[in-house]
Amino acid sequence: MQYRTLGRTGIKVSPYALGTLMFATSIGNPDPADSVRVIHKALDAGINFLDTADVYGDSEDVVGKALKGRRDHVVLATKVSRPMGDDPNQQGTSRRWIVTAVENSLRRLGTDHIDLYQIHRPDPETDVEETLSALTDLIRSGKVRAIGTSTTTACDIVEAQWTAERRGLERFRTEQPPYSLISRGIEREMLPVAQRYGMGTLVWGPLAQGLLSGRVRKGGRNELVRAGFLRHLNDERRLDAVERLIPLAKEAGMPLTHLAVAFTLAHPGVTSAIIGPRTMEHLDDLLAGADVALSDELLDRIDEIVPPGTDVGTLDQDPVSPALLSPDLRRRPVAERAAA
Repeated sequence: MQYRTLGRTGIKVSPYALGTLMFATSIGNPDPADSVRVIHKALDAGINFLDTADVYGDSEDVVGKALKGRRDHVVLATKVSRPMGDDPNQQGTSRRWIVTAVENSLRRLGTDHIDLYQIHRPDPETDVEETLSALTDLIRSGKVRAIGTSTTTACDIVEAQWTAERRGLERFRTEQPPYSLISRGIEREMLPVAQRYGMGTLVWGPLAQGLLSGRVRKGGRNELVRAGFLRHLNDERRLDAVERLIPLAKEAGMPLTHLAVAFTLAHPGVTSAIIGPRTMEHLDDLLAGADVALSDELLDRIDEIVPPGTDVGTLDQDPVSPALLSPDLRRRPVAERAAA
């Protein structure tokens, strides 16, 4: 496994990051011992970057068990901000919640520090200076080594970078956006912004949450569990693109999964791609593609199917500006709409 530098942190990470959502017993692998074996297999293969989140059920507990005796050799990332209960203060990016949530994550993970602590989703109700101030204190206390964001717009990243510089606070060192063969919108603004500020980028969903697994075909049954509640997994436009990519992968002599992950790693702005296997079989399939390097000709043909900077359809989890959520923010009062 070759290693890349995570932005300008100096931390070396594997191009494959192991996502651990599927190790939560309530939504993924119901056998924690089996999940631990999968994690150990990934570590033995050279993957040193693990990504989890407080909201992933008992994933942090499973990861903590797996890392006993191996913690010093792992770059461990987790996240905060998604709701963790009915209490309205058990979510978001306020100082009040962050200082509580980090202690909970440290306890579940069985460690005294987190290498990368990420804001899972933006919190428009909290001033970014409040958030950065709390995260800065965590870094100075030694509980966190670096901080990052996830699924954040380019303009919010720029605002956070400027705020950190003006206020003398720690700045976000990474961003975790969605990126795949059929979701390339981040190439337009987000990736260039991250590169400009020297941020590392670990992308999620390189298999488009299962659409690029090779098991989903147009006209066939979509047996993905997530397809029952994520509309984009049934989007005809996305399925059409998959049908054009499958023969391309076959012609190149590789599974669609290998083509998909290798595509994300070919972009110079991407540090790591998060793979999310649930079983040992899934992990073995993805590890078998670790040495795949796509040619310029193959990348050009992908560009013909899904042009650079283009999303096919819209992900349900894409960040949405508050200005689009509230009609009052995009519609003048009726009496003021006319030009005359």
